[in-house]
Amino acid sequence: MLTVKQFAEIAGVTARTLRYYDRIDLLKPEQVGQNGYRYYGEGSILRLQQILLYRELGLPLEEIQHILQRPDFDVLAALQRHQEQLRGKIKRMEQLVATVETTISYLKGTQIMSKQQFFEGFSEAQQVEYAREAEQMYDPETVRASMKKWKHYSQAEKERIGLEGEAAYAALLAAMPKGAASPEAQAAVESWRKHLEYFWTPRPEQLLGLAEGCNSDPRFKEKFDKIHPDLAKFIREAVEIYVKGR
Repeated sequence: MLTVKQFAEIAGVTARTLRYYDRIDLLKPEQVGQNGYRYYGEGSILRLQQILLYRELGLPLEEIQHILQRPDFDVLAALQRHQEQLRGKIKRMEQLVATVETTISYLKGTQIMSKQQFFEGFSEAQQVEYAREAEQMYDPETVRASMKKWKHYSQAEKERIGLEGEAAYAALLAAMPKGAASPEAQAAVESWRKHLEYFWTPRPEQLLGLAEGCNSDPRFKEKFDKIHPDLAKFIREAVEIYVKGR
C-alpha cells in the first residue's frame, strides 16, 4: 500500500490533489489508518490513471466521476478507447505539423499556399476529434452512431465535407473585421453548425462547449492562434450570440 506522499510522487500529482479527489468521492483511499493516514493500492492506481487520461482528453471532473461510476464501466475497454483516441491525436497532430511547416515556408516566401491549405487539419481531423471527445462528454451511443455514419461516406463525400469545413472556418476568419454579431459572422456560425451535423448534432449548450474549447483547450487554441491570435475568441463570441438568438 502507498501513502499519500508516495502515491503522489509515483503518479506525478500533488498530495493536495489526492486529498481533493478523496473529498469529492472521485478517488477514495483503499484504507484509512487509525491515525487518519490514507493508503492506496492497485485499484487506486488504475482509477487514477483513468482520471488522468480523461483529464488529458479535456473532460471536467464531474463528467469523469459520472463515467467512472457507471455500472457498465470497464477499465480494459476504457483503455482500449484511450489508445484509439491517442493514436488519432498523433495522426491529427502530424497533419497540423505539416500545415504549420507549409505556413512557415509561405511566410518566408519560399512556397505558395492556397486558402484551403491554411485550414488543413481543421476539417475532417478536427471534427472527428470533436466527435471522439463528445463521446465521453455527452451521449456515447449517439456519437458512436455518428462516427459509424461518417465511415460510410465515400471518399468523394469526405473530400466535399472537408472542403465545407474549411469554408466555414474561412468564413469565420473573413467575418472578424465586421464583428461577432454581424450577419456574416452569424451565417458563418450557422454553416459551422450544419457542418458538424455530418458527425453529430450538438445541442446549444454543447455548441457553446465546443466554442469554449477553442479557447480553453491548448491543443485547439494553438491551432487557431496560428491563423489569427483573436480567432478563437471571435468564434466563442459569435457562437454565444448565435445560441442566445435561437
